[in-house]
Amino acid sequence: MPNEAVSPVAVQDGAGANASGADSVHPFPRNRTEGHVIECDGERAVIAASAGKSTSASDDYWAVGQLISVRVNENRVVGLIYKIDAPTKDWDRNTDNVVHIYIELVGEIRNDSTGVARFTGGIAAYPYAGAVAHRIRAADLAAVYAASTDNSVQIGQLSQDRSVPALISIDKLLSRHFAVVGTTGVGKSTAVTLLLRKIIAARPDVRVLLFDPHNEFTAAFPRDAVTVDASSVDLPFWLFKLDELVEVIFRGRKADPTEVDALRDLIPLARERFRRGEGGSSPLLRRDKVTTSLTADTPVPYRMVDLLALIEERIGQLEGKADRPALKSLKARLESILADPRFRFMFGAKTVSDVFGDVVSLLFRVPQAGKPICVFEMSGLPSDVVNAVVSVLCRMAFDLAVSSDGTIQTLVVCEEAHRYIPADQNAGFFPTRQAIARIAKEGRKYGVFLGVITQRPGELDQTILSQCNTIFAMRLGNDRDQDIIRSAISGGAKSTLSFLSSIANRECIAFGEALHAPMRMIFEHIAQEALPGSHIYEKQEKNRSGAFAQPIDVVIRRIRYGDEAEFAHEEPVEIAVEARPLLPPHEAGEGYGARVSPENAHPAASPAYRDGRSAAPRYEPQPGNRTGDFARGFRFNRP
Repeated sequence: MPNEAVSPVAVQDGAGANASGADSVHPFPRNRTEGHVIECDGERAVIAASAGKSTSASDDYWAVGQLISVRVNENRVVGLIYKIDAPTKDWDRNTDNVVHIYIELVGEIRNDSTGVARFTGGIAAYPYAGAVAHRIRAADLAAVYAASTDNSVQIGQLSQDRSVPALISIDKLLSRHFAVVGTTGVGKSTAVTLLLRKIIAARPDVRVLLFDPHNEFTAAFPRDAVTVDASSVDLPFWLFKLDELVEVIFRGRKADPTEVDALRDLIPLARERFRRGEGGSSPLLRRDKVTTSLTADTPVPYRMVDLLALIEERIGQLEGKADRPALKSLKARLESILADPRFRFMFGAKTVSDVFGDVVSLLFRVPQAGKPICVFEMSGLPSDVVNAVVSVLCRMAFDLAVSSDGTIQTLVVCEEAHRYIPADQNAGFFPTRQAIARIAKEGRKYGVFLGVITQRPGELDQTILSQCNTIFAMRLGNDRDQDIIRSAISGGAKSTLSFLSSIANRECIAFGEALHAPMRMIFEHIAQEALPGSHIYEKQEKNRSGAFAQPIDVVIRRIRYGDEAEFAHEEPVEIAVEARPLLPPHEAGEGYGARVSPENAHPAASPAYRDGRSAAPRYEPQPGNRTGDFARGFRFNRP
């Protein structure tokens, strides 16, 4: 194709056109060449073009992954290049060569009555043989990825043209759930950090509960998050439903049916005893029939000492009966877990009181107190109870949204989600799968949303992944993982996913409800000190330089007692605790985030309270805080 002299204004229409001061005075060759459609089947088309010595276009003009446009009457059909080849199978650098460009049809751009370019996913008129094709203009490229709603935010730039912003709808991102997938080291955690920052900025009414298995997200939200872990939170055992408590007691192994039946019978009696304030009277020894409206799943406090006493009393009534060995085994299991320091976050409080409102206030940020994110660090939890803890908190998030009539909206973010909602239906913990699936299927009706992060989408429950209607797919090397993501995209641009194995760090293929069209994009840059896990990297750097050494006695204590090593003593130590604010104070420390510690937490997070060394101050609701009403709502009104 011969060179053509055009005005600078005409050049501005070409993608990648660049005018300098000299260009504004002298005409210059247009950096655009043309091809012609030689085949089209409704989904794809083939374009023939010349490339080589006499063409003025850049060498990468026809490149895989680029968008091009095909002129059809007054409209432009948009196509994605997914393959290029030379029919002759050889290349002569001294002359022009014919190339075939294979495109997937993505949609159509037309000008409205005001002359503004509008993109639609449907195509009214398909390319005909001989239709002219060229690289898409910058204005048309911007129209393809224009914001579809008012509440749209920029999260990066297009890979094809860094001047075009990558926009997403925050409302659709939340209400239809989202997933971030990618292999280790490609920047998933950084992408999640960016998305959460955009969410809380655009939707200040939304709270975020983030499950953090690697203790890395605290550094990412120094002013927006409260961090809790197994040593600084009291998640009392009586909040667990029967199946969740059984999962903890049996450590993930198959439960004995007789022992489970005993718990189902006796836990309601223990709850009723606490509610009535009975100290030593035994319902098993009275002749009158004891009835209660409470069940083994009702989140009403009970004392473990009462449950053990009820088991012992039933053992005494069953001399010679077949159930007696099972009851003794159950009693031994409970006593063993009570003595295990790893479970102090559940069983540490010897003085049981109703801290339901405190737990809800802390973990679900009611009120937010300027910190809408709760980072739940899970590395300190025993591995065999992580599923049960996730089940409890996801279930509470859903019940809280329902009982508050949707006024408390929560985004639950599951990092490393394949750990507790695996694809294998026989693996994992069914109540956890059930709780997360309920959020995925019904949560948008009540204001509870789901974010899933995983490096192995092929090992994730596909029913739950299919409910995530916006997906950010970063680099994936495994064929099975790629197939899972490929099956999730519909319509045009399916060929975009063929780049999944080779895209760069911070880059992703994004598609779904929150975007106007599927896009290949690069996430915004985040400062080094604000990256997730930055404190971990700093510590590793000190280790390499020899500037930091962990005393061996500290290491041994942590092996023995886990994250509660600092509270482990051979002899009990009396700790005086004065009344403190029940919710994390507004002026909580910064640094790597407002970590809830024995020094700044409400009573439910106090080590003295966990150890039963002092009574917790009475819970007094803060102005505007109705957690007590919500607790009553889903204690007694939920099925």
